[in-house]
Amino acid sequence: MNKKNSFLAGLLVLSVSAAFAEEPPKPPLGFFVTSTGLGKGADLGGLAGADAHCQKLASEVGAGNRTWRAYLSTQAIGDQPAVNARDRIGKGPWANANGAIVANDLAHLHGDTVELGQQGNNVHRKTTLTEKGTPINGVGDTPNQHDLITGSKPDGRAYADAADHTCKNYTSSGEGSVQVGHSDRTNRGTTGGNVSWNSTHASRGCSQENLVSTGGAGYFYCFAAD
Repeated sequence: MNKKNSFLAGLLVLSVSAAFAEEPPKPPLGFFVTSTGLGKGADLGGLAGADAHCQKLASEVGAGNRTWRAYLSTQAIGDQPAVNARDRIGKGPWANANGAIVANDLAHLHGDTVELGQQGNNVHRKTTLTEKGTPINGVGDTPNQHDLITGSKPDGRAYADAADHTCKNYTSSGEGSVQVGHSDRTNRGTTGGNVSWNSTHASRGCSQENLVSTGGAGYFYCFAAD
């Protein structure tokens, strides 16, 4: 090999090495949609049961070293105060299984300012993945499973009225209803409707059959709180 070719080969090696050296590390998993529900509709065993499910699924993909919380609000009952979903999930940022940041912080996630609301977060059909990195069925898929249980208002806070928005704080698979968001942010039967990821409509009921009939499967969001 002559000096010119040796020089060019050296430059190539340096360029390749630099490219690999500059590639940032993939952020750790911090957000996912449950790949399975608990099979009892909106009866998740309360917040503790839902959190345990998040922790279990995260552990199965090697992310059990983090503290996982279900994105769920509860309503005030008796002397038990309401709990806001946004207050349970840490400060962010949160990345999905592919390393994509879905939100930088709570304000970004919920559009707390006019500017952030216009900008929007990065929670949508292509980023709402399970802990395994698989997408959630949305409008146009069979079955559609985009209804995700949250029990929350768009700002991530609990409802304060007398209606049941949480299936008795996730302990009922019978009477009641639960507020859901759309993982694909799309209305059923439309092509351009962009709606809320965390607060789109109420479920038909609390049973597994009721959730399935309106486009759900009993899935919910999990966030790493640390």
